[in-house]
Amino acid sequence: MNYKVSVIDFFSAAHYLRKYNGKCENLHGHNWKIKVSFCGSNVNDIGMLIDFSVIKKYLNKILLIFDHKCINDFDPFDKINPTSENIAMFIFKKLKNLENDFVNVCEIEVWETDSSFVSISL
Repeated sequence: MNYKVSVIDFFSAAHYLRKYNGKCENLHGHNWKIKVSFCGSNVNDIGMLIDFSVIKKYLNKILLIFDHKCINDFDPFDKINPTSENIAMFIFKKLKNLENDFVNVCEIEVWETDSSFVSISL
């Protein structure tokens, strides 16, 4: 049996895509939705894979980096495009700190709009 624990959070930010031939090369903003999931096959002695509050606290700390800013203005997005794919990988790398022998980050979803999102599954 495999457990999957997920948390959703939000932030608002602007960005623009370099070398993109279209309207997204202009500065524009989104109300981003982020879903992170942790997976594992065993729960701890109180029946949890990982505490929701631990994930929420850590995710919120990461998303504060983005909130109400122009994403292009800070590292690494001052060098790489702030695409949903690159933002998802950035969040994934930051969340790796919560992993242990029993639980791993298994999916990140980054939603730019209600109908457009990127998913990284591991």
